[in-house]
Amino acid sequence: MPKEGGATVTVPYEPCFSRRSDADTTAPGTARARFSRFWRSWEEQLGREFPAPDFTPCSGEFEISARATTVHDAVIADVRSGSLVGTQAVSPPHGDQQVVMHVVRHNAWRFTRPKRGDHTVPAGHFMLQRNGPPTFEEALHTEATVLLLPSSSLSHLIGDRFITGPTSAAEVRLLLGHLNLVRQNAPDLTRTGALAAGNALLELVMGVLRQHPDSTEPQLAPALVQAAKDLADSRLADPDLSPAMLARELGVSVRTLYRAFAAVEETVAGYVRRRRLHRARLELLAPVGRLSVTELAARWQFADSSHFIRAFKSEYGLTPAEFARTPTRPGGNPG
Repeated sequence: MPKEGGATVTVPYEPCFSRRSDADTTAPGTARARFSRFWRSWEEQLGREFPAPDFTPCSGEFEISARATTVHDAVIADVRSGSLVGTQAVSPPHGDQQVVMHVVRHNAWRFTRPKRGDHTVPAGHFMLQRNGPPTFEEALHTEATVLLLPSSSLSHLIGDRFITGPTSAAEVRLLLGHLNLVRQNAPDLTRTGALAAGNALLELVMGVLRQHPDSTEPQLAPALVQAAKDLADSRLADPDLSPAMLARELGVSVRTLYRAFAAVEETVAGYVRRRRLHRARLELLAPVGRLSVTELAARWQFADSSHFIRAFKSEYGLTPAEFARTPTRPGGNPG
């Protein structure tokens, strides 16, 4: 997050579980000198647990002012950028341990990364990314809220993507409302309160991320599909098993789930039907205590025995009764 300087900080009490910092880098000097002052004051105020980025200004100006609030392991900063043009990276000891969210309120913030192209985030939109890969950034006369979080719970949902969207989305509005509450109450939080506030930030960002998986990053679709299949397999006899239930349990929209299955050329309903038929087929192999066709249809959630018989014959080439009577039964597709 190459967006803040440091000047003064007020620590409300010790030990400090949350704090506020006012920062300004608009004092005279070269861009590099201004950033050096920012880097030193950052560590003085926020500590080494929130490492300053390795930022290289690419223009003669570096004008940033910010008011930062820390709570547990998160930083919330209101940033005003007169001129920010340069490349951000992360120092080796810290790697890509952070996730950064920019919520642009005025003008625009531009991001460019090799192999990811150029992305401009206008006012009323956000950008989420995993810190680490060198990223060129440009923000001229821009205002934004910048959120810095540990990446351990979030990086698998982001990968190496730029994730963007409007701030009008319900999940983002909920997150921004919580950010405002945290800023207002941070100085008075106890250790337990700061931990709860930080955990809530993580959960709300996850809610935002889960609205943006595989439709923008097709290679993430197989992971979501496999998770849905594993969940479906554990609930094949459940009458409530449906795409809506799977999506709800996995924390994604039904539309996202459909798109993920489409990316691997399958459907949710088709998979569930095939697996239920497979389980019915295994029960037809039982030497004793075999259920009737009607009982199998009910057990595996087919509307009636006629629907079950038609689906079974379409899948295996025989009716359930013919399959049960056949000495050498066809193997069929087990899954």
